[in-house]
Amino acid sequence: MGESHTIEAIEALAEFHLVAPVNGSEILDDLCNPSPWWRAVHPHLAAARMASTESRLRRRLYELTARRDSLTALASAYPARPHRGAEAPEAIEVVDSLDDVITLIEQASAECEQEMITCQPGGGRPPSELEQAVARDTALLARGVRMRTLYQHSARRHAPTQAYVDRVSPAGAEVRTMTDLFGRLIAFDRRVAFVPHPQRRGGAVVLRSPAAVAFLCDAFDRAWDHATPFCGSERTRVAVDDVRQAILRLLSRGLKDEVIARRLGISLRTCRKHIADLFQELNAESRFQAGYLAATRDLLRESAG
Repeated sequence: MGESHTIEAIEALAEFHLVAPVNGSEILDDLCNPSPWWRAVHPHLAAARMASTESRLRRRLYELTARRDSLTALASAYPARPHRGAEAPEAIEVVDSLDDVITLIEQASAECEQEMITCQPGGGRPPSELEQAVARDTALLARGVRMRTLYQHSARRHAPTQAYVDRVSPAGAEVRTMTDLFGRLIAFDRRVAFVPHPQRRGGAVVLRSPAAVAFLCDAFDRAWDHATPFCGSERTRVAVDDVRQAILRLLSRGLKDEVIARRLGISLRTCRKHIADLFQELNAESRFQAGYLAATRDLLRESAG
């Protein structure tokens, strides 16, 4: 019998407690590596040792069963998640943790069968967030789910967002932009919607009330009808014109540069560049004069986009 077979045999016997080291003593082999001496153990003693191990396992199993029963009893204090089409007992769920929000979105995405809509104000999204979204969104599209996304016009000049649109559009995603958006929203199958937490960054409020979700989806549909498709140089020029119109309107209301930039999802520098260009075109020297000249020239038309 070779050395490897001997080792396998000893390991098999040791597993059944039929061999044990001799008082823990060791001898040296010809390469001065330690090798223990083994002695045979009577099967009755081996069975007793096995029984001791079994007893410990039974105690552990009892503890786990008791904990599971406690968690089951605790779960009864929480409302059960409704079946599809039923009124949700937890119509509003406030989630503080970003990790929990991501988990819930991934779950809703996996269960989505017909449509996902997203409204993403604030300009371009972070590259890492866009990269994560590519895998999720392409998987949805591959299942035949319709996906529509709204951005602000400023996202057209954001390279990572452009790359994201270039990757998901061939798979069937629809992307449009507007000057201003009503707020951040993700909704799946018009059944569950996620909106930002009012106080905690990264948190979310999960809505499952059919009435609330329908209201938000209807607001999205109205905005979508007035938005501009995210493609083509001509469409980009239209988007820039819409931004300048919005700046004129907000200037006429007396808003500061910082507020206008944040509202339109553009940088403060870009906002001030547009304002300077508008002042030059209107031959205005102040905000008041720019607003007055824009109004007299009928340049303050309301734009849905």
